Amino acid sequence: MTLAFRFSALVALLLNGALFGFFYAWVCSTMWGLDAAAPEVAIRAMQAMNASVRNVVFAPAFFATGPLLLVTAVLAWKSGQPGAVTSLMALAGCVVLLGGTVLTMVVNVPMNEALALVTEAQIEAHAATVWSEYSAPWQVWNQTRTALTGLGLALAGAALLAARSTGA
Repeated sequence: MTLAFRFSALVALLLNGALFGFFYAWVCSTMWGLDAAAPEVAIRAMQAMNASVRNVVFAPAFFATGPLLLVTAVLAWKSGQPGAVTSLMALAGCVVLLGGTVLTMVVNVPMNEALALVTEAQIEAHAATVWSEYSAPWQVWNQTRTALTGLGLALAGAALLAARSTGA
């Protein structure tokens, strides 16, 4: 294994794990907590969290994971790794790019932006309806992207195991 492949694979795996973990935390704690709160509180909290997530700490995991997995697949191919290593890493990149990044940008972000436009007057008058119409579908799509980024993580891990077992 070349140093470039090893380094790229390690960083891609770490970023993939961070992205999967971020989505997973929303599945198993954050949304459950918000659903247990008063709808007014849940809406305001979600608006605040959505506004804060666009930051320099989250950006590498969100924007770089899929592309870096694809770059790692190219490095695997160029370094003479078996086809399975390259294929698994490329598949991981496609799954994370489409199932994590693109899905989020096409579905979750527009939902978040619509929630951001909900005014205080609307919250006061219709919080229960606003929250129920937002939370349930948002969670379905979050669970979908969580499963897909988890699959990407498993595929990347399988690629690294395959690379290690060949000794190449």
